[in-house]
Amino acid sequence: MGNEIERKFLVNGNEWRDGAKPVHTCQGYLASAGESTVRVRLQEDQAFLTIKGPSEGIARLEYEYDIPAADAKELLARLCQQPYIEKNRYDVMFAGMKWEVDEFLGENEGLIVAEVELDSEEQLIELPPWVGQEVSEDPRYRNSNLVRNPYSKWGK
Repeated sequence: MGNEIERKFLVNGNEWRDGAKPVHTCQGYLASAGESTVRVRLQEDQAFLTIKGPSEGIARLEYEYDIPAADAKELLARLCQQPYIEKNRYDVMFAGMKWEVDEFLGENEGLIVAEVELDSEEQLIELPPWVGQEVSEDPRYRNSNLVRNPYSKWGK
């Protein structure tokens, strides 16, 4: 049984970009029922099928499996909710922790979010100077919700 514990923050400024290399990512949803999802992710030539359970605070069950990239491309094109998520993902190290910074493209352009995976919900971390508001428990920022309600359509 897998368990994902992560915190999510909005990103301020561009300081995080120093030395970070983008990995183009396409992510689509085969099913989304309540807070459970079945996701396909294609990152260049690697692909994954991920099943996530409902959130309990900042934790949720997660099971991830490698799949052939060709299968992921077909699933994204033919079976996933459209438009699927496109983003550039950057791995950024700060204070010994790996942060994943997602710079969204397409209908979610303008949104930049940083996530850090934790070993426990109580784990203390040092926040980088480039993170802003925490949005860990705001469902609008879940990728599965950004498919249905893209950032560009939010009334700002």
